[in-house]
Amino acid sequence: MTSSNNTDTRLMTGNEACAEAALVAGMRFFAGYPITPSSEIAEVLARKLPSSGGVFIQMEDEIGSIAAIIGASLAGVKAMTATSGPGFSLMQENIGYAAMTEVPVVIVNVQRGGPSTGLPTLPSQSDVMQARWGTHGDHPVIAVVPSTVYETFVWTIKAFNFSEQYRVPVIVLLDEIIAHINEKITIPAHDELAIIDRTLSSQPPESYLPYKNTPSGVPLFAGFGTGYRYHVTGLCHDETGFPSSNARIVEELYLRLNRKIDQHRNDIIEYQTLDLDDAEICIVAYGSSARSAQRAVRIARQDGIKVGLFKPFVLWPFPGEELAELTRKAKTIIVPEMNLGQIAHEVSCATRKDVVSVNRVDGTLITPQEIVKRIYDVQV
Repeated sequence: MTSSNNTDTRLMTGNEACAEAALVAGMRFFAGYPITPSSEIAEVLARKLPSSGGVFIQMEDEIGSIAAIIGASLAGVKAMTATSGPGFSLMQENIGYAAMTEVPVVIVNVQRGGPSTGLPTLPSQSDVMQARWGTHGDHPVIAVVPSTVYETFVWTIKAFNFSEQYRVPVIVLLDEIIAHINEKITIPAHDELAIIDRTLSSQPPESYLPYKNTPSGVPLFAGFGTGYRYHVTGLCHDETGFPSSNARIVEELYLRLNRKIDQHRNDIIEYQTLDLDDAEICIVAYGSSARSAQRAVRIARQDGIKVGLFKPFVLWPFPGEELAELTRKAKTIIVPEMNLGQIAHEVSCATRKDVVSVNRVDGTLITPQEIVKRIYDVQV
Protein backbone atom coordinates (compact mmCIF):
# COMPACT_ATOMS: atom_id res chain seq x y z
CA MET A 1 0.00 0.00 0.00
CA THR A 2 1.00 3.64 -0.43
CA SER A 3 0.20 6.27 2.19
CA SER A 4 -1.08 9.77 1.51
CA ASN A 5 2.33 11.42 1.81
CA ASN A 6 3.67 9.36 -1.12
CA THR A 7 5.87 7.14 1.03
CA ASP A 8 5.90 3.50 0.02
CA THR A 9 4.71 1.38 2.95
CA ARG A 10 4.43 -2.38 2.51
CA LEU A 11 4.10 -5.64 4.40
CA MET A 12 6.94 -7.90 3.32
CA THR A 13 9.33 -10.60 4.42
CA GLY A 14 13.07 -10.22 4.78
CA ASN A 15 13.66 -12.19 1.57
CA GLU A 16 11.29 -9.91 -0.33
CA ALA A 17 12.97 -6.82 1.14
CA CYS A 18 16.37 -8.16 0.10
CA ALA A 19 15.23 -8.67 -3.50
CA GLU A 20 13.53 -5.28 -3.70
CA ALA A 21 16.59 -3.54 -2.25
CA ALA A 22 18.90 -5.22 -4.75
CA LEU A 23 16.82 -3.79 -7.58
CA VAL A 24 16.91 -0.32 -6.01
CA ALA A 25 20.70 -0.63 -5.63
CA GLY A 26 21.01 -1.17 -9.38
CA MET A 27 21.56 -4.94 -9.44
CA ARG A 28 20.77 -6.12 -12.97
CA PHE A 29 22.15 -9.67 -12.99
CA PHE A 30 21.15 -12.52 -10.69
CA ALA A 31 22.28 -16.11 -10.95
CA GLY A 32 21.21 -18.64 -8.38
CA TYR A 33 20.06 -22.13 -7.54
CA PRO A 34 16.94 -22.73 -5.40
CA ILE A 35 17.62 -23.60 -1.77
CA THR A 36 15.53 -23.04 1.32
CA PRO A 37 15.21 -20.73 3.14
CA SER A 38 16.49 -18.27 0.50
CA SER A 39 14.39 -19.34 -2.50
CA GLU A 40 11.93 -16.43 -2.31
CA ILE A 41 14.72 -14.02 -3.23
CA ALA A 42 15.16 -15.82 -6.53
CA GLU A 43 11.40 -16.08 -7.03
CA VAL A 44 10.89 -12.31 -6.65
CA LEU A 45 13.81 -11.50 -8.94
CA ALA A 46 12.68 -14.02 -11.56
CA ARG A 47 9.50 -11.98 -11.87
CA LYS A 48 10.88 -8.47 -11.52
CA LEU A 49 14.42 -8.42 -12.86
CA PRO A 50 13.61 -8.90 -16.58
CA SER A 51 11.07 -6.05 -16.50
CA SER A 52 13.77 -3.83 -14.96
CA GLY A 53 16.13 -4.44 -17.86
CA GLY A 54 18.10 -7.12 -16.04
CA VAL A 55 18.91 -10.78 -16.47
CA PHE A 56 17.83 -13.67 -14.24
CA ILE A 57 19.41 -17.09 -14.68
CA GLN A 58 18.71 -20.25 -12.71
CA MET A 59 22.04 -22.04 -12.76
CA GLU A 60 22.81 -25.74 -12.51
CA ASP A 61 24.29 -25.35 -9.03
CA GLU A 62 25.77 -22.85 -6.60
CA ILE A 63 29.27 -23.08 -8.06
CA GLY A 64 27.94 -22.02 -11.44
CA SER A 65 25.88 -19.30 -9.77
CA ILE A 66 28.78 -17.43 -8.21
CA ALA A 67 30.93 -17.98 -11.29
CA ALA A 68 28.21 -16.34 -13.38
CA ILE A 69 27.88 -13.26 -11.18
CA ILE A 70 31.66 -12.80 -11.17
CA GLY A 71 31.61 -12.79 -14.98
CA ALA A 72 28.68 -10.37 -15.10
CA SER A 73 30.39 -7.99 -12.69
CA LEU A 74 33.61 -8.07 -14.71
CA ALA A 75 31.52 -6.95 -17.66
CA GLY A 76 30.32 -3.95 -15.64
CA VAL A 77 26.98 -5.05 -14.18
CA LYS A 78 26.05 -5.12 -10.50
CA ALA A 79 25.46 -8.78 -9.69
CA MET A 80 24.15 -10.91 -6.82
CA THR A 81 23.39 -14.48 -5.83
CA ALA A 82 21.46 -15.92 -2.87
CA THR A 83 21.84 -19.25 -1.12
CA SER A 84 21.92 -21.04 2.23
CA GLY A 85 24.47 -23.12 4.16
CA PRO A 86 25.30 -26.02 1.79
CA GLY A 87 25.29 -23.71 -1.23
CA PHE A 88 27.39 -21.15 0.61
CA SER A 89 29.96 -23.87 1.27
CA LEU A 90 30.12 -24.64 -2.45
CA MET A 91 30.76 -20.98 -3.24
CA GLN A 92 33.86 -20.58 -1.09
CA GLU A 93 36.48 -21.17 -3.78
CA ASN A 94 34.96 -18.54 -6.05
CA ILE A 95 34.52 -16.11 -3.15
CA GLY A 96 38.28 -16.34 -2.83
CA TYR A 97 38.61 -15.79 -6.58
CA ALA A 98 36.44 -12.66 -6.37
CA ALA A 99 38.57 -11.39 -3.47
CA MET A 100 41.84 -11.98 -5.34
CA THR A 101 40.61 -10.55 -8.66
CA GLU A 102 38.78 -7.71 -6.86
CA VAL A 103 35.44 -8.28 -8.54
CA PRO A 104 32.51 -6.66 -6.68
CA VAL A 105 29.73 -9.18 -5.97
CA VAL A 106 27.05 -9.59 -3.31
CA ILE A 107 26.28 -13.01 -1.81
CA VAL A 108 23.17 -13.41 0.34
CA ASN A 109 23.39 -16.33 2.79
CA VAL A 110 20.12 -17.11 4.56
CA GLN A 111 21.51 -19.28 7.32
CA ARG A 112 19.98 -22.60 8.32
CA GLY A 113 21.13 -25.46 10.54
CA GLY A 114 24.08 -27.59 9.49
CA PRO A 115 26.52 -29.10 8.77
CA SER A 116 25.63 -30.97 5.57
CA THR A 117 21.91 -30.87 4.77
CA GLY A 118 21.23 -30.06 8.42
CA LEU A 119 17.93 -28.31 9.12
CA PRO A 120 16.72 -27.11 5.71
CA THR A 121 14.10 -24.56 6.79
CA LEU A 122 14.95 -23.82 10.39
CA PRO A 123 17.06 -20.91 11.68
CA SER A 124 20.71 -20.87 12.58
CA GLN A 125 23.60 -18.43 12.90
CA SER A 126 26.30 -21.02 12.36
CA ASP A 127 27.85 -19.56 9.20
CA VAL A 128 29.31 -16.41 10.73
CA MET A 129 32.85 -17.75 10.90
CA GLN A 130 32.54 -19.30 7.47
CA ALA A 131 31.56 -15.87 6.16
CA ARG A 132 34.92 -14.54 7.34
CA TRP A 133 37.24 -17.50 6.91
CA GLY A 134 35.42 -19.91 4.58
CA THR A 135 37.76 -19.42 1.67
CA HIS A 136 41.46 -20.08 2.16
CA GLY A 137 44.20 -17.49 2.50
CA ASP A 138 44.36 -14.02 4.01
CA HIS A 139 41.56 -12.34 2.10
CA PRO A 140 39.37 -9.25 2.48
CA VAL A 141 35.64 -9.58 3.04
CA ILE A 142 32.72 -7.58 4.42
CA ALA A 143 29.70 -9.24 6.05
CA VAL A 144 26.56 -7.41 7.20
CA VAL A 145 23.90 -8.75 9.61
CA PRO A 146 20.41 -7.18 9.55
CA SER A 147 17.96 -8.07 12.33
CA THR A 148 14.69 -6.67 10.91
CA VAL A 149 12.98 -6.56 7.54
CA TYR A 150 13.64 -2.82 7.25
CA GLU A 151 17.31 -3.32 8.12
CA THR A 152 17.49 -6.04 5.48
CA PHE A 153 16.33 -3.51 2.87
CA VAL A 154 18.80 -0.86 4.00
CA TRP A 155 21.77 -3.17 4.45
CA THR A 156 21.31 -4.97 1.16
CA ILE A 157 21.77 -1.61 -0.53
CA LYS A 158 24.78 -0.86 1.66
CA ALA A 159 26.22 -4.26 0.76
CA PHE A 160 26.19 -3.26 -2.91
CA ASN A 161 27.71 0.09 -2.02
CA PHE A 162 30.55 -1.52 -0.09
CA SER A 163 31.18 -4.04 -2.85
CA GLU A 164 31.38 -1.38 -5.54
CA GLN A 165 33.35 1.06 -3.42
CA TYR A 166 36.01 -1.40 -2.23
CA ARG A 167 35.92 -3.99 -5.02
CA VAL A 168 35.32 -6.84 -2.61
CA PRO A 169 32.78 -9.65 -2.16
CA VAL A 170 30.17 -8.62 0.42
CA ILE A 171 28.04 -11.16 2.27
CA VAL A 172 24.56 -10.40 3.56
CA LEU A 173 24.05 -12.75 6.52
CA LEU A 174 20.36 -13.31 7.10
CA ASP A 175 18.82 -16.23 8.94
CA GLU A 176 15.55 -18.09 8.40
CA ILE A 177 13.65 -15.97 10.91
CA ILE A 178 14.59 -12.64 9.31
CA ALA A 179 14.04 -14.14 5.86
CA HIS A 180 10.48 -15.27 6.52
CA ILE A 181 9.09 -12.90 9.13
CA ASN A 182 6.50 -10.40 7.83
CA GLU A 183 6.86 -6.79 8.95
CA LYS A 184 5.48 -3.47 7.80
CA ILE A 185 8.24 -1.25 6.45
CA THR A 186 8.33 2.14 4.82
CA ILE A 187 10.70 2.14 1.88
CA PRO A 188 12.67 5.39 1.67
CA ALA A 189 12.30 7.55 -1.42
CA HIS A 190 14.99 6.84 -3.99
CA ASP A 191 16.54 10.29 -3.57
CA GLU A 192 16.95 9.59 0.16
CA LEU A 193 19.12 6.54 -0.51
CA ALA A 194 22.84 6.65 -1.18
CA ILE A 195 23.62 4.48 -4.21
CA ILE A 196 27.34 4.06 -4.96
CA ASP A 197 28.67 2.82 -8.28
CA ARG A 198 32.19 1.64 -9.02
CA THR A 199 34.74 4.30 -9.95
CA LEU A 200 35.88 3.87 -13.55
CA SER A 201 39.38 4.62 -14.77
CA SER A 202 39.97 7.65 -16.97
CA GLN A 203 43.32 6.28 -18.11
CA PRO A 204 43.55 5.34 -21.80
CA PRO A 205 43.53 1.58 -22.40
CA GLU A 206 47.22 1.47 -23.36
CA SER A 207 48.37 2.88 -19.98
CA TYR A 208 45.71 1.32 -17.76
CA LEU A 209 46.91 -0.81 -14.83
CA PRO A 210 43.98 -2.92 -13.58
CA TYR A 211 45.51 -3.57 -10.17
CA LYS A 212 47.36 -0.32 -9.53
CA ASN A 213 48.25 0.36 -5.90
CA THR A 214 46.26 3.54 -5.18
CA PRO A 215 46.25 5.55 -1.91
CA SER A 216 42.83 4.10 -1.07
CA GLY A 217 44.06 0.60 -1.83
CA VAL A 218 41.24 0.22 -4.37
CA PRO A 219 42.26 0.07 -8.06
CA LEU A 220 40.04 1.82 -10.59
CA PHE A 221 37.70 -0.35 -12.63
CA ALA A 222 37.38 -0.82 -16.40
CA GLY A 223 34.65 -3.09 -17.66
CA PHE A 224 35.23 -5.73 -20.30
CA GLY A 225 33.98 -4.75 -23.72
CA THR A 226 34.73 -1.05 -23.26
CA GLY A 227 38.05 -1.01 -25.09
CA TYR A 228 40.14 -2.23 -22.18
CA ARG A 229 41.90 -5.58 -22.22
CA TYR A 230 43.58 -6.97 -19.14
CA HIS A 231 44.47 -10.26 -17.53
CA VAL A 232 42.32 -11.65 -14.70
CA THR A 233 43.73 -14.50 -12.65
CA GLY A 234 43.35 -16.06 -9.22
CA LEU A 235 47.13 -16.37 -9.09
CA CYS A 236 49.23 -13.78 -7.29
CA HIS A 237 49.77 -11.02 -9.82
CA ASP A 238 51.39 -7.66 -10.37
CA GLU A 239 49.65 -4.38 -11.25
CA THR A 240 49.12 -5.54 -14.84
CA GLY A 241 47.20 -8.60 -13.68
CA PHE A 242 49.77 -11.10 -14.92
CA PRO A 243 51.01 -13.80 -12.52
CA SER A 244 54.09 -13.14 -10.44
CA SER A 245 55.98 -15.08 -7.77
CA ASN A 246 58.26 -12.18 -6.92
CA ALA A 247 58.26 -12.00 -3.12
CA ARG A 248 58.01 -8.21 -2.97
CA ILE A 249 55.12 -8.07 -5.46
CA VAL A 250 53.26 -10.89 -3.72
CA GLU A 251 53.56 -9.25 -0.32
CA GLU A 252 52.48 -5.86 -1.67
CA LEU A 253 49.42 -7.47 -3.24
CA TYR A 254 48.29 -9.26 -0.07
CA LEU A 255 48.89 -6.21 2.08
CA ARG A 256 46.95 -3.97 -0.30
CA LEU A 257 44.01 -6.38 -0.56
CA ASN A 258 43.57 -6.30 3.19
CA ARG A 259 44.56 -2.66 3.66
CA LYS A 260 41.72 -1.44 1.47
CA ILE A 261 39.31 -2.75 4.10
CA ASP A 262 41.37 -2.12 7.24
CA GLN A 263 42.06 1.53 6.50
CA HIS A 264 38.37 2.17 5.78
CA ARG A 265 36.93 0.21 8.71
CA ASN A 266 35.56 3.39 10.33
CA ASP A 267 33.54 4.03 7.18
CA ILE A 268 32.30 0.44 7.09
CA ILE A 269 31.51 -0.50 10.69
CA GLU A 270 28.12 0.47 12.08
CA TYR A 271 26.33 -0.65 15.22
CA GLN A 272 23.44 0.26 17.50
CA THR A 273 23.46 0.51 21.29
CA LEU A 274 20.73 0.43 23.91
CA ASP A 275 21.20 1.52 27.54
CA LEU A 276 24.96 1.00 27.56
CA ASP A 277 25.94 4.20 29.41
CA ASP A 278 25.62 2.72 32.90
CA ALA A 279 25.42 -0.97 31.98
CA GLU A 280 27.14 -3.46 34.26
CA ILE A 281 26.04 -6.28 31.97
CA CYS A 282 26.32 -5.95 28.19
CA ILE A 283 24.55 -8.18 25.70
CA VAL A 284 26.19 -8.52 22.30
CA ALA A 285 23.69 -9.85 19.79
CA TYR A 286 23.20 -9.85 16.02
CA GLY A 287 20.57 -10.96 13.52
CA SER A 288 17.35 -12.45 14.89
CA SER A 289 18.97 -13.03 18.30
CA ALA A 290 19.26 -9.26 18.67
CA ARG A 291 15.46 -9.00 18.60
CA SER A 292 15.20 -11.22 21.67
CA ALA A 293 18.13 -9.44 23.31
CA GLN A 294 16.47 -6.05 22.94
CA ARG A 295 13.34 -7.32 24.67
CA ALA A 296 15.44 -8.95 27.39
CA VAL A 297 17.17 -5.62 28.12
CA ARG A 298 13.82 -3.90 28.61
CA ILE A 299 12.55 -6.66 30.92
CA ALA A 300 15.71 -6.61 33.05
CA ARG A 301 15.75 -2.81 33.23
CA GLN A 302 12.21 -2.88 34.64
CA ASP A 303 13.63 -4.99 37.47
CA GLY A 304 16.38 -2.45 38.08
CA ILE A 305 19.21 -4.43 36.53
CA LYS A 306 21.77 -2.30 34.68
CA VAL A 307 22.02 -4.11 31.37
CA GLY A 308 22.56 -2.80 27.84
CA LEU A 309 22.81 -4.02 24.26
CA PHE A 310 25.47 -3.77 21.56
CA LYS A 311 24.05 -4.77 18.16
CA PRO A 312 26.47 -4.79 15.21
CA PHE A 313 25.18 -4.23 11.69
CA VAL A 314 28.59 -5.16 10.29
CA LEU A 315 30.05 -8.39 11.63
CA TRP A 316 33.19 -8.42 9.47
CA PRO A 317 35.37 -6.49 9.89
CA PHE A 318 34.55 -7.22 13.52
CA PRO A 319 33.90 -4.06 15.60
CA GLY A 320 36.21 -5.16 18.40
CA GLU A 321 37.75 -1.77 19.14
CA GLU A 322 34.37 -0.09 19.35
CA LEU A 323 32.95 -2.87 21.52
CA ALA A 324 35.90 -2.76 23.93
CA GLU A 325 35.51 1.00 24.40
CA LEU A 326 31.74 0.89 24.93
CA THR A 327 31.92 -1.96 27.45
CA ARG A 328 34.74 -0.66 29.64
CA LYS A 329 32.37 -0.30 32.61
CA ALA A 330 30.65 -3.64 32.12
CA LYS A 331 31.56 -6.53 34.39
CA THR A 332 30.06 -9.29 32.25
CA ILE A 333 29.13 -9.74 28.61
CA ILE A 334 26.40 -12.09 27.44
CA VAL A 335 26.39 -13.33 23.84
CA PRO A 336 23.23 -15.09 22.63
CA GLU A 337 23.64 -16.80 19.26
CA MET A 338 22.22 -19.77 17.41
CA ASN A 339 25.50 -21.65 17.29
CA LEU A 340 27.97 -22.98 19.84
CA GLY A 341 29.73 -19.67 20.49
CA GLN A 342 31.37 -18.47 17.29
CA ILE A 343 31.13 -14.73 17.94
CA ALA A 344 31.45 -15.14 21.71
CA HIS A 345 35.11 -15.97 21.09
CA GLU A 346 35.62 -12.73 19.13
CA VAL A 347 33.92 -10.76 21.88
CA SER A 348 36.15 -12.33 24.52
CA CYS A 349 39.31 -11.53 22.57
CA ALA A 350 38.22 -7.93 21.95
CA THR A 351 37.06 -7.04 25.47
CA ARG A 352 39.18 -9.29 27.73
CA LYS A 353 36.11 -9.71 29.92
CA ASP A 354 34.08 -12.63 31.20
CA VAL A 355 31.80 -13.76 28.38
CA VAL A 356 28.72 -15.87 29.05
CA SER A 357 27.15 -17.64 26.08
CA VAL A 358 23.49 -18.38 25.45
CA ASN A 359 23.39 -20.94 22.68
CA ARG A 360 20.85 -22.92 20.70
CA VAL A 361 21.57 -25.31 17.83
CA ASP A 362 18.19 -27.05 17.63
CA GLY A 363 16.61 -24.83 14.99
CA THR A 364 14.72 -22.81 17.61
CA LEU A 365 14.94 -19.09 18.26
CA ILE A 366 16.61 -17.92 21.46
CA THR A 367 13.80 -16.32 23.45
CA PRO A 368 13.96 -13.14 25.56
CA GLN A 369 13.20 -15.27 28.63
CA GLU A 370 16.30 -17.41 28.07
CA ILE A 371 18.47 -14.30 27.94
CA VAL A 372 16.74 -12.77 30.98
CA LYS A 373 17.41 -15.97 32.93
CA ARG A 374 21.11 -15.73 32.10
CA ILE A 375 21.08 -12.06 33.16
CA TYR A 376 19.66 -13.07 36.54
CA ASP A 377 22.20 -15.90 36.82
CA VAL A 378 25.19 -13.58 36.43
CA GLN A 379 23.66 -11.18 38.97
CA VAL A 380 23.96 -13.79 41.68
